[in-house]
Amino acid sequence: MQDGTHHVQSQDSFLRSEKDSLGACYLPIDANWGVHTQRAAENFPVTGIGIGSFPAFIRAFLLIKMSAAKANAELGFLSSQKAGWIENACEEILKNFSQYQNDFKVDVLQGGAGTSSNMNVNEVIANVALTRAGHKKGEYIYLHPNDDVNMSQSTNDIYPSSIKISLCFLLHDLKKRIKTLVQSLLVKSEEFKSVLKIGRTQLQDAVPMTLGQEFTAYARGMDPFLDKIDTQITELSSLNVGGTAIGTGINCDPRYGQMVCDNLTELCGFPVVQAEDLVAATSDVGSFVSCSGLLKNIALKLSKICNDIRLLSSGPRAGLSEIWLPSVQAGSSIMPGKVNPVIPEMVNQVAYMVVGYDATVSMCADGGQLQLNAFEPAICYALFNGIHDLNNAIALLDQKCIVGIKANQERCLENVQNSTGILTGFLPTLGYETCSQIAKQALAQGKTVMQVLSEAGIMTEEDIQKGIEAAFLASPCRIQA
Repeated sequence: MQDGTHHVQSQDSFLRSEKDSLGACYLPIDANWGVHTQRAAENFPVTGIGIGSFPAFIRAFLLIKMSAAKANAELGFLSSQKAGWIENACEEILKNFSQYQNDFKVDVLQGGAGTSSNMNVNEVIANVALTRAGHKKGEYIYLHPNDDVNMSQSTNDIYPSSIKISLCFLLHDLKKRIKTLVQSLLVKSEEFKSVLKIGRTQLQDAVPMTLGQEFTAYARGMDPFLDKIDTQITELSSLNVGGTAIGTGINCDPRYGQMVCDNLTELCGFPVVQAEDLVAATSDVGSFVSCSGLLKNIALKLSKICNDIRLLSSGPRAGLSEIWLPSVQAGSSIMPGKVNPVIPEMVNQVAYMVVGYDATVSMCADGGQLQLNAFEPAICYALFNGIHDLNNAIALLDQKCIVGIKANQERCLENVQNSTGILTGFLPTLGYETCSQIAKQALAQGKTVMQVLSEAGIMTEEDIQKGIEAAFLASPCRIQA
């Protein structure tokens, strides 16, 4: 046949043969992929995870292919019939993604700077379109993966652009998860606003505060990420489409790139723009590095919160035990009744993985040479995994831990009363040296600060009570004599 494809029957099944510059390649007759995908699948059996495992990635690819087909048709380079076939095929795949998911089979880790992924998408679109138009799969004389589906494009502008758009989708989801977590933390801060406890620095008793203040701090620590995610999405939505191979725009109409971005803005629901310098945008992966850094920052903040709540819940009898975490499963195969803080522990581990992903992205960014970074497949794999894991971890932390936390008010108050940290509130009245002597005496005699103050007759009972009330010690104020 003129398209270089023919069909043969083996002893076991029907196969079809497709040719490329390396020669003939046999693949299942009903396969929606083609020769390039088949060779890549054979060359890169690395992770066992195909690009179809990342639906947002394929969605972004398809939206870009639709936008490109429409732009090429409007510019007169692609017939309206072929453009319609491409757009309809993309819509079909998006609508019934589970039916086509396994067709996107090339391993996410691959050599070639993403060429295998781009060709996998091109071939699936072409074959789905051909089938819907009444032709056989592989009859590329009617619609070609390269000449038609990939018109005005190069892997070097389409692949990174697909990564960026998919990251925008994923970051929108991450923002929602963080917002929900912040709201849950604020609910707890209100619930615990009257629970007086001792604050600690370097794990040593410091000064009193409320448990509500502690949880407010957690919420305020996460809240700024909402705006930072918006900023990151804006950075990622600047694409090098129209730059083709190295950013010079070879084989591409100068109007095409902006037209594609306009089409994408309509399809994606957020502004998509063409980068000002396409050569720079093609070689630079800075937006991926900053995105990875943001994910690491989020992960570390979450890990710190989880470290705290694990420590605050330690016990239940021989630890701090100032809060109770929901019991979600038995904690030991040998110690009866033991319950572990498994949800915070899981979040800690996710955070450590995200830190590792960030190191991978950094090394890949450093490894880029001249006009293209060949390591974008590893970058996207690290970023997709990081966001996926963070999304799940945040949801689980919120639903299975934060919303069910209870305060151990008696233990919190007991710790305050037994701490010498409350003396800090008396410094304006008694002075540092006197307070130091009282603290030393209380510790040596095994008494509370209140007992020492009362026995020494240094202050009235009324002033002593003022000194230990949360309204005085857990908010900015001075205790007057």
